[in-house]
Amino acid sequence: MQRDPCAYLNDILEAAAAIKEATDAIDEKSYSDSRLIRSAVEREFITIGEALKVLAVCEPQLFAAIPEGRQIIDFRNLLTHEYLNVSNRVVWGAIQVDLPVLVEHCRQLLEQLQNDNS
Repeated sequence: MQRDPCAYLNDILEAAAAIKEATDAIDEKSYSDSRLIRSAVEREFITIGEALKVLAVCEPQLFAAIPEGRQIIDFRNLLTHEYLNVSNRVVWGAIQVDLPVLVEHCRQLLEQLQNDNS
């Protein structure tokens, strides 16, 4: 049985919140110096990428409304399959720049879907 698309959007928002919680009180150097935080953040980005990957297949119109979706799936693939090439600076940049944009898009889509289902 296929999950509701809202569940995937919620997965993304929960993973993004976990990343924010893990990194709010630190700077890029502290991030780079902490293997535990890096591992947690990368795991949450993998979750985000997986949720987007499923949406791309099951809900292509919804996925198309997330402009950075393909880029994040590619980022997930890098984190998963090319871990030796992961740059802490790139991940930190994704946290600071890309994640807030993704969160905003997902919140808007979730609100729209919930209103449509009401």
